[in-house]
Amino acid sequence: MAKPRKRYVCQACGSVSSRWQGQCADCSEWNSLVEETGAAVTAFSARHDLRSGGRAVALVGLDAQIELPPRASTGIAEFDRALGGGLVAGSATLIGGDPGVGKSTLLLQAAARIAARGLPVAYISGEEATDQVRLRARRLGLGSAPVQLAAATSVRDILTTLDDGVPPALLVIDSIQTMHSDLIEGAPGTVSQVRASAGELIRFAKETGTALVLVGHVTKDGAIAGPRVLEHMVDTVLSFEGERSHQYRILRAAKNRFGGTDEIGVFAMVEAGLEEVANPSALFLTARGEAVPGAVVFPALEGTRPVLVEIQALTVRLASGATPRRAVVGWDSGRLAMILAVLEARCGLSFSTAEVYLNVAGGYRISDPAADLAVAAALVSAMSERPVAAESVAFGEVALSGELRPVAHGPLRLKESAKLGFERALVPASLGTDKSAMRLTGFRTLSQLVEHLLGK
Repeated sequence: MAKPRKRYVCQACGSVSSRWQGQCADCSEWNSLVEETGAAVTAFSARHDLRSGGRAVALVGLDAQIELPPRASTGIAEFDRALGGGLVAGSATLIGGDPGVGKSTLLLQAAARIAARGLPVAYISGEEATDQVRLRARRLGLGSAPVQLAAATSVRDILTTLDDGVPPALLVIDSIQTMHSDLIEGAPGTVSQVRASAGELIRFAKETGTALVLVGHVTKDGAIAGPRVLEHMVDTVLSFEGERSHQYRILRAAKNRFGGTDEIGVFAMVEAGLEEVANPSALFLTARGEAVPGAVVFPALEGTRPVLVEIQALTVRLASGATPRRAVVGWDSGRLAMILAVLEARCGLSFSTAEVYLNVAGGYRISDPAADLAVAAALVSAMSERPVAAESVAFGEVALSGELRPVAHGPLRLKESAKLGFERALVPASLGTDKSAMRLTGFRTLSQLVEHLLGK
């Protein structure tokens, strides 16, 4: 059993003694030694002390000169944008997404373009045979790309093979949940196997300067499957989002040690694979002819890129006694409840007897608080059957007091809207004085916007 270690500390000078005595030997104070119980003494701690026997660590200042890590372009501009400029040598990137969203297709296209520049690239598939990967590459028009393929699940076999030759500039593992290490007991995909396999592959990447890309499965909630520590081990975590019913795909960075996490890459799934989308607004805006009640265009912002999306609202009056329904697609349902409460408390509009449906066109998902004003305008337009002008956009944050607050990057949103042909903007009053190519209509409160839309 561990024996507690006792010591006596002088309350006057802090001197430590192994036994009690009436007078402190250092400061000569009387009756100042007080007993304290230290850490338990065990057979292990008696022989091992972590404060000695180690290797001294070099400490440097924050002002030490360093070089930026070299980046290798993937040849896909949207992929590079999400990565922060390209793949960093020796980095580990984890990309997750729903089954069939296009993770393997994107990485195969990137691997083929990097290999076409003469860099060694290895693509290891744990889910498909090499012939299946070749068939996909041939369908994508990449059959002649000098990518080295292998179908393996043993990390020991993979690392032994890669150590025999020149380390690849890019190593793709598809997927990490299929890998297993013979040093750990358990089936592939278990927490211990995923952690051990990823650790060995990341160590190989750091030692050889190989850019490692791991494909990860996701749970039904959209989170990357496996231990959470896997996301802490890698340098970059990318999420590949999209709906099978829509052709668009969004590559979003959730973590990036070598860049920002506010950039996105937008792709469209076509017959020849994933195609870059230079103008994402064209994907999320429907053909705008006549103005329709309940439809308002909102200039969202993803990083430094404005994306114009259409917010659609529909209200249906119910008979008395029925419970109204609230359905939201692409926005926060709690935020919708707040906007409805502000419209009722501050503007005198009642939605308590109406079903409310809100949709962001194209399957886009919005978390920007600047969408409050556009949502409120869409709800008022839908309830009053008065359409908002087709050439108008709206953005601004709504406070619980009904006040409209400005949002970040207002001029950038207006510039993108004007470039796409919009002429008017409904904005908070503080933005109404900005110089812009558009005609700005500023409102201090949400009630002023309601009166404007209702023609009062």
